[in-house]
Amino acid sequence: MPYSAGLSVNYFWQQSDLVINNLKVGFNNGSLYDLDGIIRFNKATSNASVVSIRPDVWLLPFLNVYGIFSKASLATDVGYGLWIPDSTNTSEEIISARSTAKFDATSAGFGITPTIGVGHGWFALDMNFTWTDISSLEKPAYTFVFGPRLGKTFKFKTPERNINFWVGGFRVAINSGTKGSINLADLSIDGNLQTKIDNGIIKVGDAQVKVDTWWDGLSAAEKANPVNFAKYTSANIALDKAGNILNAAAAAVDNAGNATVQYSLDKRPDDKWNFIVGSQFQLNKSLMVRAEYGFLGTREQFLFGLQYRFGL
Repeated sequence: MPYSAGLSVNYFWQQSDLVINNLKVGFNNGSLYDLDGIIRFNKATSNASVVSIRPDVWLLPFLNVYGIFSKASLATDVGYGLWIPDSTNTSEEIISARSTAKFDATSAGFGITPTIGVGHGWFALDMNFTWTDISSLEKPAYTFVFGPRLGKTFKFKTPERNINFWVGGFRVAINSGTKGSINLADLSIDGNLQTKIDNGIIKVGDAQVKVDTWWDGLSAAEKANPVNFAKYTSANIALDKAGNILNAAAAAVDNAGNATVQYSLDKRPDDKWNFIVGSQFQLNKSLMVRAEYGFLGTREQFLFGLQYRFGL
């Protein structure tokens, strides 16, 4: 049996693809503009480097509980485009951009790990719940991680020395709704933002002329056709959205030194599950070193940790 209490220090790195929907953006605490349907994401990747401290205790021979306290450096890299319809209701990308936002964060939470013996090995169901405080978010982000692991322990001739190997899964669930604010100057955007906005405004104006020309060229019967009317209405809605956000962005860029961007969106990992392999070497009943690698799907991760155990 292991000593009842322990303290571990872990380094964790992760890169994961995200899916973003229901995006709304505003500037300088003004109105939020609904960009659903005109902003399309071709890339959304999150990176995290985390150092954590985990005190733990075995409450029962088969149940470990622990706390989590961590500091993290986070970055989100997003590639996106602004798409508008033409007179045939075919969408055209008028602006493409890529932006990176970097944050520092602190997290706190807890976890439980029920463990049972299976044959000559063991089976563990690790579950932890954390809340991460990021300055740009209105409220802490909640994350639930579930990690089933199946492993086996091999003993050495030296007393108390052994090594564990395991395989398993890693499932992440995050709260999908996110609201926050960030300084425009803190966003790293490729290319000249002012030029992109100016060109976008011109292209929206040209597209509006084409849509109006097509509509004015229809006969009264053709305008009464529900298909043509729906096409004209949806094109105008999209062009209004694009024009409003570009004009608001242009005003914000003029005041870039003090400009802020407010946003609301739904996000989730592209893949909730990935595969993990890991090992822990126990030098003696007090000192252990652990490493774990996760892969497959759209998430890659690595963990390295040192643990000290003692009796209560």
